Amino acid sequence: MDLYSIDKLMHETRQLAARYRQTTGNTLPVTGEIARFDVAKALDLQLIDDPTLGYDAIGKTGERKGLRILIKGRVIFEDSRSTPRIGQVNPDGRWDNIVMVLFDDNYLPVEMYEATSDDISAALKTKTESSNKKRGAMSVAQFKIIGQLVWTQEDGLESEVWDNHSD
Repeated sequence: MDLYSIDKLMHETRQLAARYRQTTGNTLPVTGEIARFDVAKALDLQLIDDPTLGYDAIGKTGERKGLRILIKGRVIFEDSRSTPRIGQVNPDGRWDNIVMVLFDDNYLPVEMYEATSDDISAALKTKTESSNKKRGAMSVAQFKIIGQLVWTQEDGLESEVWDNHSD
């Protein structure tokens, strides 16, 4: 399958996921794959297809070259009242950096933040231990504080690929 076909499939997946949520109020479990695709494309990463490795991609160029990147994605719905979390992060994992991509309710990327394993470890160690907190759990807000903003929607993406409203 060529790159254009994957771009088109991701475009259709975004539309389907957004329409499904609007219709049913439930979410389809596609955010992770969309996040992997968007981060790899935006930050020039090579995706890894072996989930047992503990990371999603390897940097191909620049300051990320050779780094093992774990990718997390979260959709921030306007009607949500909960505090979004990035889920559990294994601080002893085999990754070097984590990139978190935030999506709007149309599953379009809005921002990407990146944090190093040292940043994550330090943040997790300073958290107060509590019986109701999972080891390695982190909120989106906390990740944004310790991470660095590495991409924004204003940086631009091809509208014909990313426009979720065209038929």
